[in-house]
Amino acid sequence: MPVTIKQALAQADQLRSVSDSWRLDAELLLAQVLCTSREYLYTWPTRELAADQLAAYGDCLHRRQSGEPIAYILGKQAFWDFELKVNPSVLIPRPETELLLETALEILGRQSETSLHILDLGTGSGAIALALARSNRDWRLTAVDVSDDALALAKENAQALAVTNIEFRQSSWCEGLEPFGYDMIVSNPPYVAEGDRHLQEGDLRFEPSLALVSSEQGLSDIRQIANQSSSFLKKDAWLLLEHGYEQKQDVARLLKDAGFSNIACSQDLAGMDRLTRAQRA
Repeated sequence: MPVTIKQALAQADQLRSVSDSWRLDAELLLAQVLCTSREYLYTWPTRELAADQLAAYGDCLHRRQSGEPIAYILGKQAFWDFELKVNPSVLIPRPETELLLETALEILGRQSETSLHILDLGTGSGAIALALARSNRDWRLTAVDVSDDALALAKENAQALAVTNIEFRQSSWCEGLEPFGYDMIVSNPPYVAEGDRHLQEGDLRFEPSLALVSSEQGLSDIRQIANQSSSFLKKDAWLLLEHGYEQKQDVARLLKDAGFSNIACSQDLAGMDRLTRAQRA
């Protein structure tokens, strides 16, 4: 029996138990299957789906009903002022990370030097590096990740956005990079503690543990970055770290122990401690 767009959208009801945005999810999935816009769905509600389209839509609904993040099913995610390709090899970029970008741009905008060199540690999909590189084509970005798959995707995103001022490197944090060569280091590192109950909830169940989980109650990678960064930042340059909402005091302590000064924490739009900045003494 033929199924219309209106009837297909009515199947969204099965997503109620897994998503607060169940209706929007169904619209996005159907629009992608039909290679059209969400507006089209309501302009032509009586259009009938071809058999292969209906099957593809059903598969998408099944994946979403199992809890798979909508971004992975669509293969893309909006971030800052652009769109990124995403897949299960990288974290899904989140609005909270835009605080890191806003802070970085505020600090970098005060620099008298125009040709700055910025290091993005654990670049993942390339979200942070791409946003900074797009904001000023005179800046040089070095984006590193330990994952081959993540770097391949970040390069794809750079090509899709025609961004050419980023060098991608495979590295475990600062290993093999240029000592005292960077005007700023930014990072959204793994900071979730091993065994944290949130790892079994929501999108985190599908995201790569390599990019999420860190030992020492989530502080191991932050400790490594803090200890290494002072040898790679130029004099008076800044380190910006995203972290968990309960880690403010621990992160400040690690940065102080590593010799940083002017340590300050900022809150995200939800009022959660989310970002700590520190200056190389």
